[in-house]
Amino acid sequence: MNKFYGTGVAMVTPFHADGQVDYEGLKNLINYLIDGGVEYLVSLGTTGESATLNSEEKKKAFAFTAEVVKGRVALVAGIGGNNTHEVIEQLKKFDTTGYDAILSASPSYNKPNQEGIYQHYKALAENTPLPIILYNVPGRTASNITAETTVRLANDFKNIIGIKEASGNFDQFNQIMRDKPEGFLLISGDDPVALPMMALGAVGVISVIGNALPRQLSDMIRICLKGDFKAAQKPHYQLIDFTKLMFIDGSPAGVKTALKQLGICDNTVRLPLVQVNNHIAEQIIKETQKIVQ
Repeated sequence: MNKFYGTGVAMVTPFHADGQVDYEGLKNLINYLIDGGVEYLVSLGTTGESATLNSEEKKKAFAFTAEVVKGRVALVAGIGGNNTHEVIEQLKKFDTTGYDAILSASPSYNKPNQEGIYQHYKALAENTPLPIILYNVPGRTASNITAETTVRLANDFKNIIGIKEASGNFDQFNQIMRDKPEGFLLISGDDPVALPMMALGAVGVISVIGNALPRQLSDMIRICLKGDFKAAQKPHYQLIDFTKLMFIDGSPAGVKTALKQLGICDNTVRLPLVQVNNHIAEQIIKETQKIVQ
């Protein structure tokens, strides 16, 4: 699964001012990211505001993304939800053309226990047309995939190939790395801790800030893959302020502000999200200019 080593970007979904999907902006973004050297792209993850797109919009966005990418980099589809049966139906209907894997977040709101989480992913693994990358993000789902459950799933299902870990729990990361089967991928789901996670053995990051700074981030991640964490510290620290600004007033509103400054796409988000406030926007613009100058 070397195609998922390095930098993956959880792409934003550009919108026009009226809220409709901006396909020209999406094309600009895809080409910008590939030109920036990232290893793979994630379409319609959380950062893509997938919760606010209807089924037809998702189908069209998935197909358009695959058409623009044209196999130049690996491509992952974000398909998840808190209704296991419905997610299975989405997987069965999904056109896999151009896609290499599914990224599926743990069910939100229901707050299943660990057996419920296991059974959810078991059902997905038995019905998926592509390999699955688990996504643990307790800050959004209100439940955690424990290290024990992650390792259990990794051992029981060969088509569950990795986990995007955004729990921030290094005890958990340690346990996954110690107990996981060979070849199972630990991927950072948090930009600020990508470097220390890779020092433990993570193979890269699925990033938000990479939307705006693909070259800067992917260069740093490749240094980490070489094991030169001392050299990676300088670019890591240079990205700290930018990364904070991306999340301080909501994501992906922050990174869309940076993308507008870069001329890639507009900064429109769909309700219930709103654009960052003017004070934060000014800081994002200033920091973006400083880094990309």
